Amino acid sequence: MTEVRPLQIDIGICTYRRASLDEALLSLAVLAIPADTTLRIIVADNDKVPSARERVDALRATIPHVVAYVHCPASNISIARNACLDNATGDFLAFIDDDEDASEEWLVKLLAAARATNADAVLGPVRSVYSSTAPSWMREGDFHSTLPVWVGGEIRTGYTCNALLRLASPHVAGRRFNLALGRTGGEDTEFFSHMHIAGGKIAYAPDAYVYEPVTEGRADLSWLAKRRFRFGQTHGRLLQEKSRGLERVKQVGLAAGKAGFCYAAAIGCIFSAVPRYRYALRGVMHSGVLSGLLGVREIRQYGSAEAA
Repeated sequence: MTEVRPLQIDIGICTYRRASLDEALLSLAVLAIPADTTLRIIVADNDKVPSARERVDALRATIPHVVAYVHCPASNISIARNACLDNATGDFLAFIDDDEDASEEWLVKLLAAARATNADAVLGPVRSVYSSTAPSWMREGDFHSTLPVWVGGEIRTGYTCNALLRLASPHVAGRRFNLALGRTGGEDTEFFSHMHIAGGKIAYAPDAYVYEPVTEGRADLSWLAKRRFRFGQTHGRLLQEKSRGLERVKQVGLAAGKAGFCYAAAIGCIFSAVPRYRYALRGVMHSGVLSGLLGVREIRQYGSAEAA
């Protein structure tokens, strides 16, 4: 009688000088484990020096799973994400950020969705946790939580803050994150977009929650605007790759029109904070799309700013 090998799920965490890594790892220590499944954790340290090694070693005795530490310098998030892919030995690779806490049923829900849909990738929601000092409009409108975007009844791109990849999928195997985007961000958007264009299917597990605290530095309108603009730039660059000639002119006009409409709508909501900021930030995002379509280089989010 042939012995059935248990399914293995690797969990990749990319980290860069964050003390919150401790809480992220401890949340993985108490995960519910899907039946007939083993877990293995990969910590990819993106610092110039192996600054997270001692932190990981100190927690090994607390975590009932194998923990692999990989030093992958430096200050380029794509290098760290690729290190997780390169060091994965399981059937699936889940990604979670080093400032997030997984809910107890996180992996159970992601795997159930993968099995039910036979998808190449599954996304889960990121629930933001606000402090009482965050602006009331921000808390009320929940501007930081992350959910997939549906277009025409399907998900065409994704993110790595809560995702599960089927490593044997022909649309995932051999695919890597773009090193050129490792300091600007948008590498995950491109990764999933190209995977979808190649025929990959992206599913959604609405109950596979992870939680992310909104730090004081992120509870700020300028931080949100910068992030929305960069997201728009990435989307615009992807549109630029697919469009030529008159089609690109059409996309430029469309992005400009959408940005103008959103800014006008924001002015129209001047006395209502949540819709005002929602329209304004959407206008910023469409301005980013316009920037990307015109070939403007994406703003840098990782590296020197992170170190500071």
